[in-house]
Parts: sequence; structure tokens; C-alpha cells
Amino acid sequence: MATTTQDDRMRVRAQAKWVRTSARKARLVLEHIRGRSVPEARTILAFTQRAAATDIEKVLRSAVANAESSHGLDGDELVVEAAFADEGPTLKRWKPRARGRVNRIRKRTCHVTIVLAELPEEHTQRRRPRKQAETPASAPADESTPKSRTRRRKKEAVA
Repeated sequence: MATTTQDDRMRVRAQAKWVRTSARKARLVLEHIRGRSVPEARTILAFTQRAAATDIEKVLRSAVANAESSHGLDGDELVVEAAFADEGPTLKRWKPRARGRVNRIRKRTCHVTIVLAELPEEHTQRRRPRKQAETPASAPADESTPKSRTRRRKKEAVA
């Protein structure tokens, strides 16, 4: 699905339904990738140790494939505009307990949605390299930080 809004950027969406993890756990992972570029989001998901990251990575790959095949967009020039997990239906199971009793087990599901958008034009142009921060040569390094002053006082007290 692709839509355009007032800023004329193409948006592409992918959704995975009935993912076997709770929405709360999926949201913890989705917070890390929201607002990031696709290559950066892929890197974050590859090194995230939570189990929901593998399912979310599949949805991200699907959204990029939708953008490339259906709309001719470059996958590396897309940004994760929105990423959210809605609650799905809960599977209710029973576990037998002592003295003929029973406990309810809730196996929660969620629906993961990722919306990708093109980068704004000002971001796609080459950026100028940043200038290095210059340190003043006249100021001594010992006097610049409170920690160095404390060290100097301790050395003077020992001597």
C-alpha cells in the first residue's frame, strides 16, 4: 500500500498479523528503529537479542521489498516513519494445578506494522563534512576540568 500526503513523500507499509509475541515486548524493539534509516534499522535489529527482533526484521524486509518492486524506490534511501504493534487475539489455554484446580495461560499475539517513507530532499543531498572542534592551545589541560584539579591537589598533598 502506498499513499501520499501533503508533503508528497511516498509511503510504503508492511504488516505481519498474529505474531506470537506480546505487543508490549514487540513495542520495546520497535522503539529502537522508529525514525531511523533502513540500513541503520537493519543493523540494530541484527544485534538486538530479543526474540521479537527476528519477526520485526522480516516485516522490515517485506516493506523494503514492497517499496523496491512496486514503486521503484531505493531501499537504502528510506526511513522508518512509523512502527507500531497492536494487540491481536489472545489464545487461552489451561494448565492443571494441584488438588484438581486449573490456571489460565494467555498466549498473546500482536500485529506489527512498519511504514517506510522517502527521505526528504534536503537529506538526500551530500552533506558537508563537519569541522573538527578546535581546542585552545593557550589553556593548560590541567586546569580545564574539575577532575584534573582534584588530582593535582591530591598529588600536592602527598608530596
